[in-house]
Amino acid sequence: MEITLETLIGDIVDYDEDTAEVFLSAGMHCIDCPVSRMETVEEACMVHGVDPDELIEQLNEFLKAKTEEQE
Repeated sequence: MEITLETLIGDIVDYDEDTAEVFLSAGMHCIDCPVSRMETVEEACMVHGVDPDELIEQLNEFLKAKTEEQE
């Protein structure tokens, strides 16, 4: 999965529940909120004052590292 500004938070968490750690470490503590599941990364970052490009990089690196561990 390649995460972009338009990727929905719900799709990311459904793809890998462990991504919650990345969201929590960025200060985004409402990932379980029903509304957040329908927000894009960009929308959620605007609400929480988080740099979306930095979060996307962290999420993609997290998923890449996890995939490499499984190989």
